[in-house]
Amino acid sequence: MASKFIIFTISLKISLAQLQLSETVAIMRFMFAQRAWRFFTTKPLRWILLLALGVRVACLALFPHYFDFVATGRVLGIPSHDIYATNLLETGVYGYERGVADAELPPLYSVFLALLYATLGRGHWQLGLAQSLLELISIAALFDIAQRLCPQGTGRLETPHVRTCIASLAALCYAIYPYLVFQSLTMIDTTLYITGVYVFLWALVHLNEVPAARVVGWALTGGIALWLLLLLRPNFVVFLPFALCWLALRWGWLGSLRRLLLPVVLSIVLILPWMAYGASVYGRPVFIALHGGGNFLQGNHPCTVPFLRAGYDTSWMSMGSYISESASGNLAEEDSAFFQAGLDYLIQNPGKIPELLWVKFLVYWNVDLWPPHNPPTAEEFAALEAVCAGQELAIGAVSEDDALRLYDEAPEAGLFRTIHRWYFGPLLLLAIWGLWLSRREWRRVSILWAVQISMTIVYVVFHPATRYRAPTDPLLFVFSAVALCWLWERAEERGWLLWLPSTLKHNS
Repeated sequence: MASKFIIFTISLKISLAQLQLSETVAIMRFMFAQRAWRFFTTKPLRWILLLALGVRVACLALFPHYFDFVATGRVLGIPSHDIYATNLLETGVYGYERGVADAELPPLYSVFLALLYATLGRGHWQLGLAQSLLELISIAALFDIAQRLCPQGTGRLETPHVRTCIASLAALCYAIYPYLVFQSLTMIDTTLYITGVYVFLWALVHLNEVPAARVVGWALTGGIALWLLLLLRPNFVVFLPFALCWLALRWGWLGSLRRLLLPVVLSIVLILPWMAYGASVYGRPVFIALHGGGNFLQGNHPCTVPFLRAGYDTSWMSMGSYISESASGNLAEEDSAFFQAGLDYLIQNPGKIPELLWVKFLVYWNVDLWPPHNPPTAEEFAALEAVCAGQELAIGAVSEDDALRLYDEAPEAGLFRTIHRWYFGPLLLLAIWGLWLSRREWRRVSILWAVQISMTIVYVVFHPATRYRAPTDPLLFVFSAVALCWLWERAEERGWLLWLPSTLKHNS
């Protein structure tokens, strides 16, 4: 009997010791989780920026067969910019043809490439890292914009750090957005454009907050950003009336004009030398570039709707028939002829305008990567020729080594399109819900709507593609983050987060 009691006592002590050990381990795990959580949430932006940079560096290292344009001879993006940059360095003349001046493309991105080549050399690592650093600036600007514009709470439950939560989620969604990661590593102006847009918005948000005595500094920042944007994509001017209206909500029309006038005037003054250069080349005023007329005709043409409905970009259409003999060879005259042809089509076919606008709107906001078809084979070109009877194509074939083939033929092409659909699609739905949740704060957040509305107008008037919409997608992610924070609050109210330590819940 005594031996049984001793055995029982020893077993009890062992059980208690095991229980104490398990409790100690649980406490240690909780303390580790708590410290780790605080470590990453104290200054979330720095970890998001490191993640963004790490993802882009990893892609450069893992996929050189896509991005290394020196080794492969294939330039993903717009090879024309590389030609302009190389010619500028070698001859000192900005032109597509060596030593022949022109103003067909906006100059900023080509000049950016030329400076990059001159200082760091021509290579995919130099390009990818430089554009990745620009994206870090954009992500940081988006973080600050979201913190300043978003409401203190998204529902009945007022979480202490909801602004930081929304800003962090929006920045995180941007940092790992697959499409913009890809764009940042290719030779295209998207990253530089995003940086300009977000820095201008950042300055605009500060202009709306600061007293009159501190306006000048932010106005100068906004003016320089606007000047660079106009040298990159001049269509951004469509946003300026929306910016004026947004500032007027707080400062009235006179106050709004005072705050926006200096950036606009500064950008105009700084842009005059480039416009004088264009006038000297063509003997007539040129507004930044000479590709707007062609883009307008491609978006307002008898074959625009058939091409878009078939899933092809309208840039495959040949427009040579719209150039008269007198205008041929003069880019300024050709651009005017294209623009006039597009206007003539709209004037002569008013009944087709609703369908034209609706189809372009659906393409612009498509959750899939657009265009879905990049015709790389003779068979595809035969199908393309049949889309719109009588329409000639701009080119008759795509060579075997053309980078365009990778968009359809690379092993990862289909997977990348699927990833984009399931990344952007849910975030778009969440953004729609977030727009509704933030409706009471419309005076503050409407500047984010304004960017979407103005750019939608631009590309529905001209012609749409995913790469034209993508620069404004991170602004949508701000509203996606609002919806996610709201869902988190509802889950916490209903006790669905009981499995989390309380410290994690309340510091989220």
